[in-house]
Amino acid sequence: MSQNGFDNGGISGVCKWAQLPDEVEFVLSVLERLAKRYGHRQALMGIEIINEPNTTTSWPMMNVTERYKAVDPELAEGTGPIAFDWLKDFYVTAYHRLRDADKGALPADKAVVFHDGFDIEQWKDFMRGSDGRLAPEFENVVLDTHQYLMTAEMMGCPQTVEGYDDFVRNTYAPMIAEMSEYFPVIVGEWCLFNSVGCGVDTHGGQSVLNGEEGAQAETLTAEQKRSLYQGVAESQLAAWSKGSGFYYWNYKLLTDTMVGVAVTDAALHEKTADFDFFDYEADETKPVD
Repeated sequence: MSQNGFDNGGISGVCKWAQLPDEVEFVLSVLERLAKRYGHRQALMGIEIINEPNTTTSWPMMNVTERYKAVDPELAEGTGPIAFDWLKDFYVTAYHRLRDADKGALPADKAVVFHDGFDIEQWKDFMRGSDGRLAPEFENVVLDTHQYLMTAEMMGCPQTVEGYDDFVRNTYAPMIAEMSEYFPVIVGEWCLFNSVGCGVDTHGGQSVLNGEEGAQAETLTAEQKRSLYQGVAESQLAAWSKGSGFYYWNYKLLTDTMVGVAVTDAALHEKTADFDFFDYEADETKPVD
């Protein structure tokens, strides 16, 4: 029944998971099984409890019921945000279930990661002891925050190169630095997508799937796009470096073109690629592999 109602949340337009105890328990049981199966794998950094719960803070901004129309309106009845008090209790329960020797048995060297529910400052007192430090019962806990320029636009960031740079440097950077005093912070999702690059106001990253048709023609030259994307990359990387790590989200959005390139030296010539930017032109007469 989805934890956020997004199109990536299982059932678009529906957000009722937290209201259903059986579904909540099922998620806890899945976390336990994941911990038992993968907990001792060397490659595992940790397990995140749940992705992007849509909270009372993010609900009005995300406008789920309008942005993600439910295919089944009857099923969507009762859809609503997740309260922070409930979410904090769930995270504590999940932590103990993951660590419990008879349940998840996740070793202490593997992190338990929790998402901020789109309000990072809610977590300053979370899991704290009387001395203000992380309580002794908790170990190796990481805070995950997802920060996008499209979210900055929702928060009133001007849709200009200067506006993006100012918002990242003076809002995102100090925010990450401050919260790193409470938990190791990872920016689990970020990217270069922005409305200026699209040539149209995307209303917070909307695509043709939910009402935004995109620009009718390119408004920036290739060189202008290069400068734009390199600029917002530089300022964001500087901000995320205030924390403990970051993961770049490279999924292609339908109102812009973002192509990932992997270069492999299959012939073992021990040569590296020497390009840092390229133009992509689709050939609609040929199928995509």
